[in-house]
Amino acid sequence: MNFDFTPEQIAMRDHVRAFALREIAPKVRENDRNCHFDWDIAKKIFAEGFLGCPIPEQYGGLGQDYVSYGLLTEEINRVCSSTRTLFSVQTSLVALTILHWGTEEQKKHYLPKLCNGEFIGCYGLTEPEAGSDAGNQQTRAKKDGNDYILSGQKVWISCGTIASHAIIFATVDPELKHKGITCFIVDTKTPGFSARAIKGKLGLRASDTAELFLDNVRVPASNILGEVGQGFKIAMSALDNGRFSVAAGSTGLLHGCIDACTQYAMQRKTFGKVIGEHQQIQAMIADMVTDYEAGQLLYLRSAHLKNKSIRNTRETSIAKYFCAEAVNRAAHNAVQIFGGYGYSDEYPVERYFRDAKVLNIYEGTREIQRLIIAMDALGIRKANG
Repeated sequence: MNFDFTPEQIAMRDHVRAFALREIAPKVRENDRNCHFDWDIAKKIFAEGFLGCPIPEQYGGLGQDYVSYGLLTEEINRVCSSTRTLFSVQTSLVALTILHWGTEEQKKHYLPKLCNGEFIGCYGLTEPEAGSDAGNQQTRAKKDGNDYILSGQKVWISCGTIASHAIIFATVDPELKHKGITCFIVDTKTPGFSARAIKGKLGLRASDTAELFLDNVRVPASNILGEVGQGFKIAMSALDNGRFSVAAGSTGLLHGCIDACTQYAMQRKTFGKVIGEHQQIQAMIADMVTDYEAGQLLYLRSAHLKNKSIRNTRETSIAKYFCAEAVNRAAHNAVQIFGGYGYSDEYPVERYFRDAKVLNIYEGTREIQRLIIAMDALGIRKANG
């Protein structure tokens, strides 16, 4: 593994960093306060082509590697976790899933429009009774001629109310358990499909989160992604990509904590000197920096394996687990460093603290990551296998 970034990777990182500081940063606090998904920012992201970063040029993407995509995700999340969510869903969970599992016709139809923002996707796996137990899908898919009729409910679906298309997992036969789960691409304008926004979230307030309702939604069999019964395998492979972007995003948020704390620590004075000269503050910042460096190396290892098309479930799970835990430690200490000011949105660390929590919940809780890692180490079964 080469630890030097290529000129192309550096150019991508620097371009995204400048974009995020210029276009996203000025509106972050306002959008967070108002729980506002900012379409103006989204349209600027579409125009840059960022959503197609790891998608091949032949399908309308930028054709960049996974290191570039990881750096892009990190830089976006360094400024705004809510905005990074758009990438985790649109690019990692939807576009890359269609790229890996779709027919050539599906790839040519959906990918260019997902890359330029004409289509917005969401990923409908989680249900009220199927969170960590993803195989317990209650949404049903009943064959009717050349179509399938889908009925059920999904919950905690990022981008759910703004999506034009949803990847929906449903079972064709509950008796088959996970082997009956099938993946469908569903146009959200189809009769019987509806979405309701979820309000009152702890964090990611400027992202869109929804419940989805499917009431006899008719979907052509040609909209099946992969084959009937492959849905669970598709879902797990998609989560490998989602977890990668969460790991990179967590590292970016951790970097944001370092930015805020190092600047504040050299301005705020107590006991006659700047607080950055106090050993307790130095210790917390040292931990943040060490966690950042380790976390970035972990997600870059996953990117390296993804670039070589090598199975990376274990490595991506380790990266997601470590980075999500590390940013929660960092955000907690950031509030401590800021003291009373850390409890107010006058500074960004209170938002970092709130946004960090979900990172060790979604795309597989920390407990699920521990299971994957431990079972691989113990040889109980292959991770996700």
